[in-house]
Amino acid sequence: MVIATVAACGGDGNRSSVSTSGSKFRSYSGPPVTQVVIKKGDRKLYLISGKTPIKTYKIGLGNEPVGTKRYEGDGKTPEGLYFIDRFNPNSRYHLSVGISYPSPQDVAQATAIGKRPGGDIFIHGLGPEGRVLSKEKQDWTAGCIAIDDGEIEEVYAMLKPGVPIFIYP
Repeated sequence: MVIATVAACGGDGNRSSVSTSGSKFRSYSGPPVTQVVIKKGDRKLYLISGKTPIKTYKIGLGNEPVGTKRYEGDGKTPEGLYFIDRFNPNSRYHLSVGISYPSPQDVAQATAIGKRPGGDIFIHGLGPEGRVLSKEKQDWTAGCIAIDDGEIEEVYAMLKPGVPIFIYP
């Protein structure tokens, strides 16, 4: 249902009320974001309010973008349902928003093959390191979702803890 909602949308989906005061911390006064949808194959992140996409971003993924994350160090971005669970204002990638990976199922799958699931999966900006790496290749993270620094400022302001994030292949 979520995929059909996103696919059926028209327009650029980039209208919102995010203001800046010259710092990386912005304020947001638009409709609440009720879910985040990531389509890895399309390299897109959608912020959705109800059934309406309100912002769309081009993304970079883990350095091995095809397939779901199975264990720490595999370079893959997870797939499935997770939740926004933390915010890092001091991220080395400008700002970052945490994703609740690993789930209990992720832990069990990694353990079953004798590996650790890893963690610290975020939506984050580029920061100095990412600005260099993203020029070399689109998918450069260790499994996170990367967007430009100005874009993470918007996302950081618009999201709240507990918002579901659906990550699709």
